[in-house]
Amino acid sequence: MIRVTNRISLDESELQEEFLRASGAGGQNIQKVETAVQLRFDILRSPSLPEPVRQRLLRLGGRRVTGEGVLVITAQRHRTQLRNREDARERLLALIREAATPPPPPRRPTRPTLGAKTRRLEGKAKRGDVKRLRGRPDAE
Repeated sequence: MIRVTNRISLDESELQEEFLRASGAGGQNIQKVETAVQLRFDILRSPSLPEPVRQRLLRLGGRRVTGEGVLVITAQRHRTQLRNREDARERLLALIREAATPPPPPRRPTRPTLGAKTRRLEGKAKRGDVKRLRGRPDAE
């Protein structure tokens, strides 16, 4: 079991890993060794996720989620298969943790109180007076 949060744990069997050759620069190592990892997690069929978390995860996944609801994470930053595997899992767990936090309630706009309006206008008048006094004295 992979512990995500206090309430959510994933079973190892829910994750499917496929190893492939990474793209980009790297010489012989990258051309011969399958170090990149493609991690697949079926969001829609996972028994570990509560429904609200599942919906938020589908939305957060964006282009990484297939039409069947499978989240695909490809990791190829590191030179070794093990580190890429750990990287892919950490990215998955971070995404699930982000989906597990409920969104804040929507902000309801409020109006300024009468006292706040009065203080604001008094401050503006005082500042205007200060600026007016900076002018040249009258030639009387």
